[in-house]
Amino acid sequence: MTNTAKPLPEGSDVTVCEVGPRDGFQNEKTFIPTRRKIEIVNAMFAAGLRHIQVTSFVSPRAVPQLSDAAEVIAGIDRPDDATLSVLIPNLKGAEHAAEAGVDAVHTVVSASETHNRKNVNRSIEQSLKDFEAVADLMHRNGITLEGGMATAFGCPFEGVVPPEQVGRIARRYRELGAKRVSLGDTTGMATPKTVKAAIQAIRSEAPEVEICLHFHNTRGVGLACVMTGLAEGVSYFDASVGGLGGCPFAAGATGNICTEDLAYLLEESGYRTGLDLGALIEVARMTQDTVGRDLPGQVLKAGPRLRRFDPELTATAAG
Repeated sequence: MTNTAKPLPEGSDVTVCEVGPRDGFQNEKTFIPTRRKIEIVNAMFAAGLRHIQVTSFVSPRAVPQLSDAAEVIAGIDRPDDATLSVLIPNLKGAEHAAEAGVDAVHTVVSASETHNRKNVNRSIEQSLKDFEAVADLMHRNGITLEGGMATAFGCPFEGVVPPEQVGRIARRYRELGAKRVSLGDTTGMATPKTVKAAIQAIRSEAPEVEICLHFHNTRGVGLACVMTGLAEGVSYFDASVGGLGGCPFAAGATGNICTEDLAYLLEESGYRTGLDLGALIEVARMTQDTVGRDLPGQVLKAGPRLRRFDPELTATAAG
């Protein structure tokens, strides 16, 4: 397998897709009021985010926190250049998404056969076959199809997921007309080495498909994996406000990489995100107050690199 990718040059635009309103809020035990969800999403837009995964059209029995999906979408002040996406598990969810007027839908199949059977009780091939009707509906309604892959970098049941498997699924998504393929680090098993191998496999099998990387920080290497993605030419990354989230159906999963931390890393590395870091920190504080506990984001705690302090208010060492 030959890698023809070039590192993303400094000065390039990088897209940060905010997934906290879906991937983060779905885990909360106490229902977040619809009005508060809308306020947080609107604040995200005000901070410069233009790609937001706002909710999911799933069974309210499975994920009661997102039972207000249509109401949230209807209440958002959507900028003209914004893309609202939602996760959908099946054709019924896709129909609801189309009715709600979203810009994109995100489907998910596991790259691991065992995980897919545990997650949706069917084979990978059956899941992809089911998405044919979803893809047809989306294309007829002018809605972008995004193909998600869970356990793309490793499976808690099978262990190693061959990169060739990731490449094959990406090719199937391309055949369905997906604009981009998102590689999900469901239980935080990604490493720079596995990320590079998965990207190269997709470039071999479906070179025209845009790649999105969705990392969790379960083992503390989420941002290191981002740097690998940049080195492989990837310019689209998911992140969650304050580091909120993690899959509720995957043992050992913790939060996603943090939006503010990612924005800080990208800007300080010379990339353009169009994001206001100070405003993102305020969104994280708003979210932290909403969920009622400290969030793991580091920039939320420390602030920007050049944050200044008054020396007159700082104790002077004795001696």
